[in-house]
Amino acid sequence: MIDVISFLPAKRKQTSSGWISFNAPCCVHRGDTQDKRQRGGIKPGIDGSWSYHCFNCGYTASFVLGRTLSYKARKLLEWLNVPQEEIERINLESLKLKSIAGLLSDRRTVLDKIHGIEFEDRDLPTETQELNEFATEYLQKRCVPLDYPFLYKTMPRRGIVIPFTHNNQVVGHTTRFLDDRTPKYIQDIQPGYVFGTDLQKSTWQSAIVVEGVFDALAINGLAVLHADINDAQVALIRSLGKEIVVVPDQDEAGMRLVDRAVELGWAVSMPEWPADVKDVNDAVIRWGRLATLLTIMQARETSKIKIELRKKQLVKRLRT
Repeated sequence: MIDVISFLPAKRKQTSSGWISFNAPCCVHRGDTQDKRQRGGIKPGIDGSWSYHCFNCGYTASFVLGRTLSYKARKLLEWLNVPQEEIERINLESLKLKSIAGLLSDRRTVLDKIHGIEFEDRDLPTETQELNEFATEYLQKRCVPLDYPFLYKTMPRRGIVIPFTHNNQVVGHTTRFLDDRTPKYIQDIQPGYVFGTDLQKSTWQSAIVVEGVFDALAINGLAVLHADINDAQVALIRSLGKEIVVVPDQDEAGMRLVDRAVELGWAVSMPEWPADVKDVNDAVIRWGRLATLLTIMQARETSKIKIELRKKQLVKRLRT
C-alpha cells in the first residue's frame, strides 16, 4: 500500500543487513557535497514503515505506519522527488490505520531498540527514606516533577538520591547534597549511560539532550551528565530514532558540547536567555516548562555556520 522503495533512485543496492543504499539526496539540500559512494540508506519494515540514515551528513528520518509523516520524513520524500499529492496520499492512508494497538506496537518498537543496549543492575545507597518536607520543598523550587522516584538520605550528608534507570531497571544513581559543601553531587554511573531514556515517549519526534540531571527532569529530556558525549552515549541516543536537539549549559564548558553536536550532525539550540539563566533548569524555574521548550525549539539550528556564529556571540558575552 505505502511503497517508498519505488521512489528510490534506480541505482541502488540491498545490503545483507536489510538496508537499501543509494546516493544520499539530503547532502545536497543541507549544503554539503553530495555523497558519491551510496552512503545513504533506507531500511524498510514489513508493514510499510521505514527509517533513513545518511552516513555522510548524519541526517535521519523515519516513518511509522499509523502515524503522521514527520517534517523530516516529508523533506526526505521531497528530495526523492516524490510528488506532493503522493506524499499527502501516504499521510492519509497511514492515518486510516492509526489505532491504540498501533501506538502500543510503536512503543514496543522503541523499547526494543534500546533493549539491545544493556547496563548491569546497581544498588541504591543504603539508609534512604521517602522524601520529607524539606526535600520536597527543594524539588518544588527546582520545578521538577515529584512523581519521579526520588529518595532522601541524611547520612553522612543530607541529599536527594536520583535513581538512574534504563528499561525501567536501576543501573546507577546520583545524589544531590543539600548543604553548601563540595562536591554538590556524587554519582554511580556506568560508561555510556544516558539519563532520561525512560522519560521519552514514542509519539515525540524530537529528543532534547542536556548536560545535567535536573535539566533533563525539568523538560523530560536526555542528560549526558557532563559537557561531552562519548561514542557509547551517541549510539544509545541514536537508537531512539528521534531528531536530536542539543542544549548546552551557557558557560564555556558547555561550548564543548556544541562542538561535539556539530561533529555528530545534530541540531543545537542556544536561546538568548539573560545572563543569570545558565541552563535549562534555570529557564524552567524562571518561565516554566512550556515557555522554555518554546524558546529551545525557536532557537534550534542545524546550520554549522549559524551555530558557530551563535557560539561566538555567547562566548563573547561570557568573557565580558
